[in-house]
Amino acid sequence: MRALTCLIALFAASTWALAQPIAKPEGPPVEVVILGTFHFDSPGLDVANMQIDDVLAPKRQTEIGQVLDGLARFNPTKIAVESQRRQPGTTLSERYPLYRAGKIDPSRSETVQIGFALAKRLGHENIHSVDVSGEFPFEAVMAYAKRSGREAKLGASIAMIQSWTAKLSNQLKTQSIGRVLRDFNEPEAIAQDNAFYLDLLRYGAIDEQPGADLVSSWYKRNFQICARIAQAAAPGDRILVVYGSGHAYLLRHCLGGIPGFKILEANDYLPQ
Repeated sequence: MRALTCLIALFAASTWALAQPIAKPEGPPVEVVILGTFHFDSPGLDVANMQIDDVLAPKRQTEIGQVLDGLARFNPTKIAVESQRRQPGTTLSERYPLYRAGKIDPSRSETVQIGFALAKRLGHENIHSVDVSGEFPFEAVMAYAKRSGREAKLGASIAMIQSWTAKLSNQLKTQSIGRVLRDFNEPEAIAQDNAFYLDLLRYGAIDEQPGADLVSSWYKRNFQICARIAQAAAPGDRILVVYGSGHAYLLRHCLGGIPGFKILEANDYLPQ
């Protein structure tokens, strides 16, 4: 009887809490632009990888300068990038102060070409390196697909992503970096990236769930990234997040759902 009484009291308290509005955050909103990018240095770590010529070449440097001009209009107060190289006990970049002092070799990475370069232009003392490691057990999904006779279906899903990436790689041969980045940051493209992951939930049965395991790991990594960005924010901040485009959907979902945060569109700041 005592246990039942406690259960009823707990249920009533939970129901009351859910009925109450969330307290409105104090101060002005945190505005966030999430710039989904491809990897300028083509490290070949993804299921589908962009192919690009040397971004250090004068033509590409001019195009990157145009991207920086557009993002400078947002005038971020903080910049967060896809890097794990940070000062111990902080999210502050280990490398940016060296870059700002001219003490590191030229890098083709979008972290440097966009994140570091814009921060230096705007006079930021440092930026936030917010990336974390995460499991990506794709081999288990592939093994299950093979055992269950769905290898061709999974291959078709991968081929679709690779085809889209190849199309954008071809666009880069005749179009600017800024123009191709606009395609990466269109709502349809952002949703398509996440749909690939969610489709993997189909791969599994009963107690064997390799698809759900992969998606859970992917979501965990992105919410760990989101938490670090949120914890670095203060009311009134304008935060630019420079990240691989596959992360854009979940980072928009997570940060956009936090009370006091507002997502702005990257394409409002990218060159036409």
